[in-house]
Amino acid sequence: MLKPRTRILPAVASSLVAALAISDVGVAQQVATYPTKPINLTIALAAGGAADIIGRAVGQKLHERWGQPVVIENKGGANTQVATSQFIRSAPDGYNLLLTAEHTFTVNPTLYEKLAYDPKKDFTPISGLITISQALVMHPSIQAKSVSELVILSKEKPLTYASLGAGSGPHLSMVMLQQMSGLKAEPVQYRGGGPALADVIAGHVPLLFVATGLVVEPWRGGQVKLLGVGAERRLPEIPDLPAIEETLPGFRASVWFGLVGPGDMPREIVDRLNGAIQQIIAEPEFHKRFMAPNYFEPIPGDATAFSAKIKADASRWEKVIKEAGLKVKG
Repeated sequence: MLKPRTRILPAVASSLVAALAISDVGVAQQVATYPTKPINLTIALAAGGAADIIGRAVGQKLHERWGQPVVIENKGGANTQVATSQFIRSAPDGYNLLLTAEHTFTVNPTLYEKLAYDPKKDFTPISGLITISQALVMHPSIQAKSVSELVILSKEKPLTYASLGAGSGPHLSMVMLQQMSGLKAEPVQYRGGGPALADVIAGHVPLLFVATGLVVEPWRGGQVKLLGVGAERRLPEIPDLPAIEETLPGFRASVWFGLVGPGDMPREIVDRLNGAIQQIIAEPEFHKRFMAPNYFEPIPGDATAFSAKIKADASRWEKVIKEAGLKVKG
C-alpha cells in the first residue's frame, strides 16, 4: 500500500518546486516593471494639513520619477481609524499605499479599548517621511522664562492648557511633560489647533503644545512666548529656541508621518518604494521647497529601520498612556 504513495510524492514535490519557481519569476517580473499602473495613496488625515502637504509633494515626485499617476484620497477621522479600517482590505501589490500619522501604530493600540485593525499584522512598514516637532507655547502674561520656572509657577497656582482631545499629540505631549517635570495643569478641550492657538494669543488659556511651524510668526511678533521645541535638538531654522530636551533629557514632543502598505507586501516592492522616497526627501530642492518652510524634519532609513522606530515609539507612548490611566472606547 505504501509503494503508490512513494511514487506520487516525487511528482508532487516536482510540481511544488515548479510552481514556486514560476511564482518567484512572477514576483521578479512584477518588481522589475513596477509600477505599471496608477498608484492609489490614501492619506489618513483631512486635506490641507501636514500629511496632505507631504503626501501630495511625494506623490508628484513619484509620478515624475516613474511616469505613473499617484491618485490621492484623503480619509480623515477617528484618529486615523476611518482610513486604516478600510485600507487593510486592499491588495498588497504595491498599488495601494497609506500615509498615516504615528498614532495609528504608537498610540491607538494602547489608548483605545478596541481597534478595527491589528497594527502589527495588517500593515507593511515602507518608509518614514517627516517628523514635526511641537513647540511649548505660552501667553506672554505668564512670568516664566524656562520650563523649570513654569513648573514652579504651576505648583503655586495650577494652570490650564489647550488640548485637542484625549490622545491627541498636544494632549499626550503635555501629559508627558507633567509626568517628567511635575507641572500642574488641567486640560481645556478644543476642536482644532487653530482655535486653540487663537485662545492662547487672546489670553483665554495660557499653555499649548502645537506644531512649531504654526507659531513661529506669532512668536516673532510678540504675541506668544515659546519655551522650547520638542525635537531631539534645536531646529536649524530657529537655533536660538532651545529644545526642551536640554532641560528634561529624553523629552520628545513631536508627531511623525510615514508610508505603509497592506500586510504581506513583497519585500522587493517595499525596498523599491523606500529607496525612491528616501531619495526624494533628501533632495536639496525638495527640502528647500517643502521641508524647511514647514519645519518638517526628514525620517531617514530603510523599511527595517522604520519598523524599529514604530516599535520603539509604541513602547514609549504605551508607558505614558498607562501611567496617566488614559483609555478611550473604540
